[in-house]
Amino acid sequence: MLMNKDTGRNSGEAKLHYGPNGFRVLRAGQFVTCAQSGVPISLEELRYWSVEHQEPYASAQLATERLKP
Repeated sequence: MLMNKDTGRNSGEAKLHYGPNGFRVLRAGQFVTCAQSGVPISLEELRYWSVEHQEPYASAQLATERLKP
């Protein structure tokens, strides 16, 4: 059976723990899902998250909307 780089154990959604300066991979994968929009975000593109809510966001605007009081 041939596998490309997008198949196998690491091809699904990752589970992360978000910290103030980065994140730790709890379950390997290639993407996480934005908590606001539901779009997949590749781990290489992930820049915005909430430590308090432990959620990723696809953009600064979505993060700001979610974190408004």
